[in-house]
Amino acid sequence: MRAPEFWRHDGLPARLLTPLGLAYHGAGVLRRALTTPWRAPVPVICVGNLVAGGAGKTPVVLSLLKLLADRGLKPMALTRGYGGKVVGPLRVDPARHDAAKVGDEALLLNVAAPTWVARDRVDGAREAVEEGAGALVMDDGFQNPGLQKDLSLLVIDAAYGFGNGRVMPAGPLRETVAGGLARADAVVLLGDGPLDRAAFGSLPVLRARLKPLDSGLTGQRVFAFAGIGRPEKFFDTLRNLGAEIAGSEAFPDHKPYSPDTLARLRRAADAAKARLVTTDKDAMRLGPLLSPDIAIQYVELVWESETELLALLDRLVLSRGGVA
Repeated sequence: MRAPEFWRHDGLPARLLTPLGLAYHGAGVLRRALTTPWRAPVPVICVGNLVAGGAGKTPVVLSLLKLLADRGLKPMALTRGYGGKVVGPLRVDPARHDAAKVGDEALLLNVAAPTWVARDRVDGAREAVEEGAGALVMDDGFQNPGLQKDLSLLVIDAAYGFGNGRVMPAGPLRETVAGGLARADAVVLLGDGPLDRAAFGSLPVLRARLKPLDSGLTGQRVFAFAGIGRPEKFFDTLRNLGAEIAGSEAFPDHKPYSPDTLARLRRAADAAKARLVTTDKDAMRLGPLLSPDIAIQYVELVWESETELLALLDRLVLSRGGVA
């Protein structure tokens, strides 16, 4: 699904749906109160967010996996596998599993570290530990109380913020801002926007940005397509790189691509005398449909202060794993 436009601005639809939002929030509070979380024998880092849709969690997880590996741990990623059919727990094997089975994010994470897909986070954590995980990094799951977290990072898009500030279905929030910040250990503020450190009280705020890697698209006519949380951010990235967008199409997040859809996109690109371009996440869903005529725009996460992040990891996580 795509996020409804009224989630960005307060108005009559949001106000009418607010009672349902309060009920949704209340159910989450009750679930957390009634659940006794399982504590893994290795450090568990959760990278979550407060809003439905993309906030940039996966690039943060990819960066953490690399940092933890560099610090001497054997990190593994844990994800629900949204968009895939597998219930799990299952260790991702790209030779046997595609996005339809395990989800696009799981395939992307598996490039950086062994990745487990599990609807039940505890089952996935147990399997990963048995396979030798020295640390677990969860992609999402902040609102899931089953697995105890040693460090919870909330990723927030500085430009989008909290939308209209209401809880689903009245707005994009999975829970109230106050409730989420109270359980977080730090905020990762991604990109530039109206939000600043003052919005998060005394919580540590780690600033980061997504840096597009050189894709050779500067000055080229492109037809861009993406099925991510906020496709317009991808289109803006291409413009900022100097690409000329002759056309674009946005799809719902995690939507699978069919041969017919790709053929239609290719016809549109040919008519515009442009090259098709998409994201690395979308490329995972294309699978065998991906061909050399489709450019992939990669990005990497750049921390404003990596030293600040490493200090947080040392203090809250790595000491538990015996590495500092």
